[in-house]
Amino acid sequence: MSGETIAQTTRRLLDQAGTRARKSLGQHFLVSAGALAGITEAAELTPSDTVIEVGPGPGALTAELLARAGRVIAVELDGTMLDLLARRFSSVSNLTLVREDILKIMPAALLAKAGLDAGTSFKVVANLPYYITSPVLRHFLEGDARPSLMVVTVQKEVAQSVAAAPGDMSLLGVSVQFYAEAKIAARIPAGAFMPPPKVDSAVLKLRLYRDLPVPPSGIAGFFKIVRAGFCANRKQLVNSLAQGLAEDKERVRALLERAGIDPGRRAETLTVAEWVILWRASGGEDV
Repeated sequence: MSGETIAQTTRRLLDQAGTRARKSLGQHFLVSAGALAGITEAAELTPSDTVIEVGPGPGALTAELLARAGRVIAVELDGTMLDLLARRFSSVSNLTLVREDILKIMPAALLAKAGLDAGTSFKVVANLPYYITSPVLRHFLEGDARPSLMVVTVQKEVAQSVAAAPGDMSLLGVSVQFYAEAKIAARIPAGAFMPPPKVDSAVLKLRLYRDLPVPPSGIAGFFKIVRAGFCANRKQLVNSLAQGLAEDKERVRALLERAGIDPGRRAETLTVAEWVILWRASGGEDV
């Protein structure tokens, strides 16, 4: 209705549907106009864009996406919420609603639901439930169709971990930065949501690389080394890699020296490029 705030509209739609945010699904609905504007601005939307939205809820972000993008595919697990969305956007022609667990449907299949082929360029824009943040990121980064850009609202500490610079890197940070340039586009206080979560959030912007630094056949071996490096918190690399790879410490020391990496460094100080060098020094995929 005209003159309503986003919070008032959200409350009215939920009342009409006889529902509320479901804690079991991690639902916290964004009701801040400023936060929504920050998300859509970060997404660099144009009328030629196709957008996949995960967990649209009552549709506050969906409405903004529909106004700016050419096609929106909204994936919602909650059937009551999906019915709400169908009523709210009944006159809209550029929206495809999909009732599905996002982790159980591949990106190419989502594109097909909208009549698009797997080679269609698309973006992911979403206010992600905290409890599935990492699996959803991995689902799209490693998917059968990869987006050009992801702009997702996540827990602030998770965003900081993903976008961290060497010195504060984590396994999650390497796992994402292998696939994409990562930065924090905005911060969102807990009060911007209905109901407010217990922590603040941030808008994470991931611009995916067209070409990966390791060939597909070597990705498993690459991450085997990375996981080994992070297996023992804050230990020197020579020790954590020896432990994680179940390898002789002196052989690991020789490997690090061959890669030009000080054995006394710690995993959190390495760049993705240095992990690639280490993987290559190990013989590539034959780790």
